[in-house]
Amino acid sequence: MQDNLEPVLAHAEPILAVQNVEETVTYWHDILGFPQKWTWGEPPNHGGVSWHGAFIQFSLNPKLASVSKGNAIFIRVKNLETIYSFHQNTNAEIVEPLENKPWGMAGYTVKEINGYYIVFAGAMISDRQKSSTTLQKDIRIIQRLPTPDEYLNLVSAVGWEKYSNHEMVDKILNAPVFAVVAEDKTNGDIIGTALVLSDQASFYYVKDLMVTPVWQGKGIGTMLMREVVKWLDDNAPEHAYVGLFTGENLAPFYKQFDFVPVFGMNRRVQSGTK
Repeated sequence: MQDNLEPVLAHAEPILAVQNVEETVTYWHDILGFPQKWTWGEPPNHGGVSWHGAFIQFSLNPKLASVSKGNAIFIRVKNLETIYSFHQNTNAEIVEPLENKPWGMAGYTVKEINGYYIVFAGAMISDRQKSSTTLQKDIRIIQRLPTPDEYLNLVSAVGWEKYSNHEMVDKILNAPVFAVVAEDKTNGDIIGTALVLSDQASFYYVKDLMVTPVWQGKGIGTMLMREVVKWLDDNAPEHAYVGLFTGENLAPFYKQFDFVPVFGMNRRVQSGTK
């Protein structure tokens, strides 16, 4: 290993000692809602669950499990109110209700069947409700292409001008098979967009998800991606491949829409190479 290469940590995956692996996996799947699950051994002596970026493993060790009760796991969640309502409906043992915390987050605590405490936490409730109300009042999501001027204004706003060829904007906007924009209803400005390219058979590519900086962090990107994902689910053939490029810092955002990191390579064409 080269000395100048710093390690990159992908995620932390706790391993909990449990009394019964199969029962624990079933509980985390059915009651806590983790969609992916697996077990190892017959009968199972190891297993795990996952949901977007949260991964939990379970190891059969009744002796250790009996003295580990009371330990806690902290899980950050987007759309915290939604999962809280889900856990209420599944009759999870909620030992601390959803509320804003003095350290600047909202959260609630579930006691799972082995006696571990699971803290689900996210943005302050009042902030989320205020943001949601503002968006519903002032923002409209429209399924259409941005105009060339709208597209170029967004490119400039997010700092992508050096990667964009203004003379090719008409060709760029002729390529998508689907597009969506976010409109500020107070002034008619387009403040966000997302495009989808495709061979309309097996491959789809999400391109140019852009949101004006003053509107970033307010759920606009999430609203645009929800429209994109809904269109893909309704129109793409079964087993079609959907790809996108993004920076590592944005991987958690796209994971909430079931995108997963894969190995890839890219090359930019430089002037003078032809």
